[in-house]
Amino acid sequence: MVDYPIPKKKAVKRKSSSKKRRGMALEKLVDEANRFYLEHDKAIIHKKPTPIQTVNVDYPAREKAKITEAYYRKPSTTDYNGIYKGFYIDFDVKETSHKTSYALKNIHEHQIEHLSRVKRHGGLTFILIHVKREDASFLLPFERLEKYLERAKTGRKSMTFAEIAAEGFRIEEGYRPRLDYLRAVDTYLKNK
Repeated sequence: MVDYPIPKKKAVKRKSSSKKRRGMALEKLVDEANRFYLEHDKAIIHKKPTPIQTVNVDYPAREKAKITEAYYRKPSTTDYNGIYKGFYIDFDVKETSHKTSYALKNIHEHQIEHLSRVKRHGGLTFILIHVKREDASFLLPFERLEKYLERAKTGRKSMTFAEIAAEGFRIEEGYRPRLDYLRAVDTYLKNK
């Protein structure tokens, strides 16, 4: 009888429950906050649908129609827009799992152009950024982000965690809503 070596099982590293819900869950937290704001008449903020062109639909029955082929019509602008305290707000949600920085290439040129236009017309523009390794979320005003985008044209192509923390407004997690980002918007408005 041959005794084959039995490979040892690798230990599965479990994430803490607060970090488990990140990733696309960050958008879910924003969606949850938006529902709370709408229910309590604090703000009207919605996620923008991604514009798609339907090419093929399978119709086994009208109520069971299923899109089987589609493509993006054009790049979407930002994730969310709405109105708060008389201000039009427009923002995108981003995150990084990098240890020390956030790559600015993740903010696409069409998004930068859109945020710039909205800002020029008096809207509040920002990104909500979650730094996974620090388990911290920030509201980063677009006008503060712009200098780093400009720097990226000839120099460093990312923002360090320290720069995000210094330039942004930290969003503390709470109970309802868990990610009360409008508190950070209020702080931003006071410091504007």
